[in-house]
Formats: sequence, C-alpha cells, structure tokens
Amino acid sequence: MKVKEILEKAYHESNLTKDEIKLLLMAEGEDKDLLFKTADRVRKEHVGDEVFLRGLIEFSSYCKNDCFYCGLRRSNQNAQRYRMQEDEIVEVAKRAYQMGYRTVVLQSGEDMYYTKDRLCSIIKKMKRVVDVAITLSIGERSYDEYKVFKDAGADRFLMRFETSNEKLYRKYHPGMSFENRIECLKWLKKLGYELGTGFLIGLPGQTLDDLAQDIILVKELDADMIGIGPFIPHPQTPLKDAKEGSVDLTLKSIAILRLLNPDANIPATTALGTLDPLGRQKGLMCGANIVMPNVNRLEYKLKYELYPGKICINEDATKCRGCIESIIVSVGRKVGQGKGQSRHYKRASVS
Repeated sequence: MKVKEILEKAYHESNLTKDEIKLLLMAEGEDKDLLFKTADRVRKEHVGDEVFLRGLIEFSSYCKNDCFYCGLRRSNQNAQRYRMQEDEIVEVAKRAYQMGYRTVVLQSGEDMYYTKDRLCSIIKKMKRVVDVAITLSIGERSYDEYKVFKDAGADRFLMRFETSNEKLYRKYHPGMSFENRIECLKWLKKLGYELGTGFLIGLPGQTLDDLAQDIILVKELDADMIGIGPFIPHPQTPLKDAKEGSVDLTLKSIAILRLLNPDANIPATTALGTLDPLGRQKGLMCGANIVMPNVNRLEYKLKYELYPGKICINEDATKCRGCIESIIVSVGRKVGQGKGQSRHYKRASVS
C-alpha cells in the first residue's frame, strides 16, 4: 500500500495497522510532506486553529524512582532538590491565571512527602482562589488516592508510559512495573479524569516496531491528551553517552497520533524546541494544538532538570508568555480561550 492510500484510510477511519504506521514513520520527501499536511488538515477540522496554553508548575524535584534517562533520578547526587510549600504553589497558580492561563499542570518527581492530604489541600485551595483546570503529573499512586484527588477538584492527569516494550521498560525503570503503570492509567480513565499519556522517542534500543506499538497503545488507552518528545541524554544518568532522539521521528509520530486520535489534545513539547529552534512551530504545523510553558519562578525552573539545555529556562514567566503567543501567531494560529478541554473527552462524556 502506498503512503497516499494509507493516509486516505487514516483520514476516513482514524485507524491503521502496525505495518501501515511503520510505513508512515519511514516516509520521506513528498510522502512526509503529505503526512504532515494531512495531519494538519485533520487538526484544523477536528480541534480548530486555537492553541491552548498549559501553565506548568514543577513543585518538587525529589523522586523516589531511579529511571535511567531522568535527571531527577534518586541516584543523581548532583540534582538540586527543592519542595514548594502549599501557599507558594497556590500563589504561582494565581499569577498564572492573571497571565491568562486557564489550566495549570502540577508536576513533580514521585515525591511521597506530598501525602494524599497535602495534595488535596493544595487542590482545594487552588480551586477556591482561581478558576482553572488542574492537571496532576505526580506519577503512580493508589486507586483510592486518585479518587480522592478527583473528588478534591483535580480535572486531568498526565502520566506517560514512556515505552510499550516491556523489556525496555524494565531495563530503564528499575524496581518499577509496566503492568502497574498501565493499570494506573486505566484507573485514571475509569475515575473520569481527562487522561494524558505518551512516550519517549529514541530511547536506546527502541525500534520502529516499538514506536508503532507505542502509537497503538496510546489509542488503546483512549487518551484525551498525548504528550511525546525526543529523548535527551542527561550527563548524570546511565544513558549520558546515548544518542538523542530524532526530531524528525517525533514530528512524524505527532502527525500519526493526530490522524488516529483526531479529537485529542497534543502538545508541541519543550523537548522538541530544545533540540530544534523551530521544533515547537514544526510540531504545531503537523498536528499539535497545545503548548506547556513553565510558569514557575526562575530559581525553581533552573533546578528542575529532567534533561540539560532546556529552552526558556532563564526567562521570566511573563516574558515566556509573550514569546509563546508570538510563536503561535507566527504559524497562523491563535491562543485558545478557556480551559481547552479535550474534544475527545467531551465527546466520550456525552455518549
């Protein structure tokens, strides 16, 4: 089957086989251009021209896990650790709201200092002070904890599975379980969260077959938001000498994910912009409709180092907000108003 025929099928059916996905991942030249144009068309038809902003608050750099690719890993003695206090987190959310953000993402390492009660208190205080959608990105917890967070007012949850290859997952996530990660994602969906998940592109040992399976798993999980990005090696991790992930493969994956999940929210990630100065623009032009700027104070932005060289790390949040808007406008799009709930989630809630 030719790429043009595969794209016709994807456009009409929002579904492809693994082999068809692999052919699209290998597309070059005119075929690649057609892939990006088709994905952009699907994006425009299903989610429109608005690009929604998510204000990222990285509130703790402590993590109990030891993932091989992450700068926050437990064994990294050089990591700069910090924990933000409740009122401080709420104050940042308030400032983000004043800058026009209507969604905030509370992200941290897996830090058990933030107990069920502490997190519920933060969520409730935030909801009292500002009218924002709250996305949690705090890793694996129990079903009961997820339920309590939802009851307290959390709207969305973001947790990537990173790779669908169980052997690679075990290798790069010591002491963790792929099965448990997937079960957590299913719990979150069952509890009514708007679910975000995704994967890394370019983990050492990852094959094109793995990447196609990652894309299929996202669809099987019925994700409302899909976050993917290229792997960037960190000098204080076991993968420090590994090759970085491919921007080109990341863009192709964004495009395929848009074709298969037409109503989902898909970010043009910071990692993409870190490896390519025009990475976020390119992401927006091949299917993405979300950008997630960091709204934290500089002292914390500098310490939360998942990977080195992160863009906008030295910029004040207000300046960053203006810069992001200019990027969005430069590709003929506009900043979305409101909380930007996933249309996929809305449709599922109605049916």
